Amino acid sequence: MDMKLLAVVAALMVVTYTPPAQAKPISLVERCHCRSTVNSLPRSYIRELRFIHTPNCPFQVIAKLKTNKEVCVNPEIRWLQQYLKNAINKMKKSQQSN
Repeated sequence: MDMKLLAVVAALMVVTYTPPAQAKPISLVERCHCRSTVNSLPRSYIRELRFIHTPNCPFQVIAKLKTNKEVCVNPEIRWLQQYLKNAINKMKKSQQSN
């Protein structure tokens, strides 16, 4: 009887002292990065652009400003639409020349 009790106590100690998993919960992993967007942002303020496409989220554009602040930009802004068209055309031309 004492061996069974000892085994149960040992099993409970192992369960309570195991380190927690390092993975993030699914609700945090699948959350959209951009919850709100900036509708007017001059191109001269931007240092770099990142484009993010994740499942269950709309197309997201993140601009890193010259002040190292990151903001989400509305992908429907006219200059950004033109930038994307130019980038796509440039990629098509480079693929055709190869």
